[in-house]
Amino acid sequence: MRVVSLVPSLTEAVAVTLPGVLVGATDWCTHPAGLTVTRVGGSKYPDLDRVLALRPDVVLLNVEENRREDADALAAAGVPVHVTYPRTVPQALTELGELLAAVGASGEPEWLAAARRAWADPPTPAEPRRAVVPVWRRPWVVLGGDTFAGDVLHRLGVRNLYADHPERYPRPGLDELRDHRPDLVVLPDEPYRFTAEDGPDAFPGVPYAFLSGRHLTWYGPSLAEAPTVLAAQLGRRLTYPG
Repeated sequence: MRVVSLVPSLTEAVAVTLPGVLVGATDWCTHPAGLTVTRVGGSKYPDLDRVLALRPDVVLLNVEENRREDADALAAAGVPVHVTYPRTVPQALTELGELLAAVGASGEPEWLAAARRAWADPPTPAEPRRAVVPVWRRPWVVLGGDTFAGDVLHRLGVRNLYADHPERYPRPGLDELRDHRPDLVVLPDEPYRFTAEDGPDAFPGVPYAFLSGRHLTWYGPSLAEAPTVLAAQLGRRLTYPG
């Protein structure tokens, strides 16, 4: 089995579980540390000639991270693709088990079993917090409905004020965001790395929490520690003076 992954979290999942089968990954696949496979460009714009040169038995893709035209081009070239699209934690756990079995795992790895245990009873606060969750600015983009990260936060007691929005990543103006009067502003460090100068200053006086984007949005081995890591970061709420 020869596997190319165009999804960083799936790269980590395969490399940790079946390191011998992974032959290619994107330039953004940073985990596990020291990964030595052929790099094939970015998730959005991979070098398909380089991917095909690796003669993969399957290429791993995600609906959000990768483009449909690249999936179609690989399929047209006769390369099987395995496409993931979890919008909840249970879906992610299920899809990970199915993917690993498809690439040759003989059983469930311990990290996946640990992730199931961790998410069976995640830490939650006594009172839910009403939050906006920006993932980009210029323009402002926030988590909307039906997203994996939104489900992660919901399970940790954070109520996303845009969870019922028809768009998965709406683009409200800053005035609209402020008008929601959130109890908390959640600022992940990816895909946009917020700082005190461009995140909290937009919401003076509102508590904010910087979160690990890898633990919020990745579905792979990081899922096992995500509830503990994110709960601790949510507990360290700060308030920007203003």
